[in-house]
Amino acid sequence: MKGPLRDPRFRRLLAGQSLSGFGDTALYLALGVWAKELTGSNAAAGGVFLALGVPTVLSPFAGQLSDRVRRRPLMIVTNALAAVVVLGLLAVHDRRQLWLLYAVAFGYGLAASVLSSAGAGLRKSLLGDEQAAAANALLQSVTQALRVVAPLVGTGLFVAFGGGAVAVLDAVTFAAAIAALLSVRVDEQQPEARPRGSFGADLTAGFRHIRSVPLLFQITVVTACAFGVIGLNETAIFAVVDQGLHRPPSFFGVLNSVQGVASALGGLATAALMRRLGPARVAGFALAAFGAAAAAFTSHSLSLCLVGAVGDGLGLVWLVVALGTAAQVHTPGRLQGRVNSAWMMLVVTPQTASIAAGTSLVAVVDYRLMLLAITSVMAACATLLLLRPAPTPATAPTRVAAPGTVFEQVPAATATPRDRT
Repeated sequence: MKGPLRDPRFRRLLAGQSLSGFGDTALYLALGVWAKELTGSNAAAGGVFLALGVPTVLSPFAGQLSDRVRRRPLMIVTNALAAVVVLGLLAVHDRRQLWLLYAVAFGYGLAASVLSSAGAGLRKSLLGDEQAAAANALLQSVTQALRVVAPLVGTGLFVAFGGGAVAVLDAVTFAAAIAALLSVRVDEQQPEARPRGSFGADLTAGFRHIRSVPLLFQITVVTACAFGVIGLNETAIFAVVDQGLHRPPSFFGVLNSVQGVASALGGLATAALMRRLGPARVAGFALAAFGAAAAAFTSHSLSLCLVGAVGDGLGLVWLVVALGTAAQVHTPGRLQGRVNSAWMMLVVTPQTASIAAGTSLVAVVDYRLMLLAITSVMAACATLLLLRPAPTPATAPTRVAAPGTVFEQVPAATATPRDRT
């Protein structure tokens, strides 16, 4: 875990991205609470998370963009535009502007797709493959640690001063991310020009790469199947707080703070788990944790629901690090953006569809049945990854010879003459 921290550029990047993540968490939780208070509807609150997820259908274009331009300037511009979009929430005063909450959430999701795709490639150029798992685990640990207080800050500001105050806070954290990026110097490789007449093939290159690497293919497909139901939780959780625990919507922030603590502590051990178990089994344990959390949320017990929040926190950090590191290590630098956006689309699109289903079902189906469906599917998917994990391909690690100078090696298991041209 100490390896990436020896590079001062990564330390600055970590600080900027973590502060930005703090603002993100404070805002999107406030958006859900805001929608709930404006309408009194669990479905309306869940719709915020639906709007956040819908832009993933456009993520291949975000990946294409991040592989065709320099990533650091792209991230700076995207953070600046996102800050402007978020400040649009200052115009929300009553339920007639509910659509504006959804519009901002949609723009937020679009910016997240670009930043995720570009960030994966930037970290590869900065650190190489040997530090990938530790860097991703550190980033998740610090981000999730800040989530301990972010929900409380976000909901506290919302209750005391309204949603506009949370929007201003988030805009400030976007500025912090921009400052960190401006301070980081990375000699990125010159982006490859797209061959004329090959837009479709170029756009889908990330999907084809995932299909060609058994490990990436297995983790992506199994996780996508699991996420076909996990989105039900985004709406059911408001029913858990309201009907199960008989608490106000703002209590959602408490559950997320507990989740943040679990993610931060779990993230510290993730790099070691990756070395011992491999990414497929770590992803399997993550899905098992999500399933156990959903089962705990069916209870009316506050203690069990807090245990469920811990399970969600562990599952989140393990899954993000396992997926992100596997994609980063077993993908050449020129495809980083497109592969990141491809697995994001394949995984998050089913989640978005299940969020949409949840907003409709929560009014007619007992939320506990929805949670039990999550538990069942998670158990089946976790079992497959834990008992039959795909082998890790032999890969010559990327070596960083000097700050920002990278010598890339295509994974041995997937290299072809076309890859080497």
